[in-house]
Amino acid sequence: MNLLLAQPKIDAHMHVGGAGFDWGYSDDDMLRAADRLGIAKLCCSIPVTGNRYPEPDEVRACNDAVLAAMRRHPERILGYAYLHPAYHDAALDQARRCLDAGMIGFKFYHQYRADEPVCFPLYELAIEHAVPMLWHAGRTWKNKLHLEQPRITDAGDLTAAWRRYPEAMFIMGHLGGGGDWEWQLRQLRECPGVYVDTSGSVVDDGMIDRAVAAIGHERLLFATDMTMEGGVGKLADAHLTGEQVAAIGYGNMQAILDRRVG
Repeated sequence: MNLLLAQPKIDAHMHVGGAGFDWGYSDDDMLRAADRLGIAKLCCSIPVTGNRYPEPDEVRACNDAVLAAMRRHPERILGYAYLHPAYHDAALDQARRCLDAGMIGFKFYHQYRADEPVCFPLYELAIEHAVPMLWHAGRTWKNKLHLEQPRITDAGDLTAAWRRYPEAMFIMGHLGGGGDWEWQLRQLRECPGVYVDTSGSVVDDGMIDRAVAAIGHERLLFATDMTMEGGVGKLADAHLTGEQVAAIGYGNMQAILDRRVG
């Protein structure tokens, strides 16, 4: 565990506060926790949650708050542009604005599923710039999560999107926070363009080991999504080699970031 804490990590899925969203901690609290857990950089967004479609001004305010956090902590906080695909021209303008300002990719929530055509122009822009797209995702079935998020993306939707856009880099959010994670892994075995982040409050025994067995350590990204200690604990509990820990914890996400064009 001490070796894991000492090794720098990139958190591929985290959130800063702002634009009226308070996650229960301040950005300074988050960075202090990151210091104690050996997390060097955090890839952050502010999505509009709940079953509603935000207006373009609200989306812009979320991204403005992330950009402000990036300016306050330029060596630590990396930003995803939260995008709502319904407003086609506004969404594309927002995506371009955020990329020009230094954001590292796009974040989608559960207003649409990943294989819906309304998302395709944003995918094409992401491919043009070689940036990743993080999807809030989960596999639900007649449970509370399904009732709250009936249009949540799952691994099947991401597989369909990747087959249409094999050049894209998709990240399936919170393996440990979206229902049936074993089903998700089965869907992604033959889908190399979809990465999986390890975040979520579920810490089932053997989750990381089974993920490595199913899709390989090269496609796993360390992430916490506000469950920071548990996120590190999952890696510490897994039966990984030093090379695998380094790749999941830092190398895989850094390789994604290094691919950016423009």
